[in-house]
Amino acid sequence: MSGFLNSIGRLRAPKRSPGNTPTSQTGFFDPLPSPGAEFTQQPNYSTNSQQQKPLYLCQPFVKAALVKGSFKTIVAPPKYVDVNEWVAVNLFDFYHNLNHFYGALTDFCTLQNCPTMSAGPTLNFLWPDQNQRLVSLPAPTYIDFVMSWLQKLLDDENVFPTKSGRDFPTSFAYTAKHIYKHLFRIFAHLYHQHFEQILHLSIEAHFNSLFAHFLAFGKEFDILVMKDLMTNQGMGQGVAELSEKWREMGILEA
Repeated sequence: MSGFLNSIGRLRAPKRSPGNTPTSQTGFFDPLPSPGAEFTQQPNYSTNSQQQKPLYLCQPFVKAALVKGSFKTIVAPPKYVDVNEWVAVNLFDFYHNLNHFYGALTDFCTLQNCPTMSAGPTLNFLWPDQNQRLVSLPAPTYIDFVMSWLQKLLDDENVFPTKSGRDFPTSFAYTAKHIYKHLFRIFAHLYHQHFEQILHLSIEAHFNSLFAHFLAFGKEFDILVMKDLMTNQGMGQGVAELSEKWREMGILEA
C-alpha cells in the first residue's frame, strides 16, 4: 500500500495553527504545523541503568500476545473500501484503544513520576512552544496535549468526514502521518516508563498485540519509518529495539 503516503513529500504544512491549543494552557499549540520538531535531549544516566535490559524485551513478556500469526491480513484494506477511509477508521481505533490503556495507567504517570516524556535511556521527546522552541514537558502534560489535539482533529468534519458525499482533504496523508507519529510516542513512553505497571495489571498481552498491530499498520501504509519516529538518537533503544526483536521472532514482517 505504498501509494497512500507517496504524496506526503509534496504536501506543505499549514503556515499557522488551524485551531486553538489542545488544552486550556497557553503558550503551546497544535503540533501539526511543526513536522520538523523531531529532536531529543539526552539525560545523564548511570552505566548500569543503560545496560539493564527492559522488561518488555525479556521472556516471557516479549512474546506475550493475544494474536498469533501474521498481522498482514488484519491491516490490509478490505476489497472496495476507500484507502483513506480505511486509514481513518484504523487511526480512530488506535487512538481510542491507546487512550483506554493510558487511562489505566494515569495513577502511575504523574508529574512526579514522569517529569519528562522519556522513551528510552537517552531519549526524551520535546514539544514546540508558541515560538517554535523545543521544550521538555512532563509526560502527563505532553500526552494530554496530544490526546486533546487528536480528539479535536477526529471531531473535525473537514479532516475526518463522516457524511456521505464529502471527500477527504488532499492533506489527509500528511495528517495521518503526523497522527501516527504522536500515537507512536505515547506507546514509546508507556513501554519505557510503565511496563512494570502493565505487568502488574496483567494486560501485557493486550498491550503487545495492540502495538504490534499498530506497527504492522504503519508498515503497510508507509508511515512506519523508525528513524523518523525515534530520531537518530533514539535508534537502538526503547520500542525501536522491541520492534526489531519482534521482527527477529517473526511476529512482524521484516
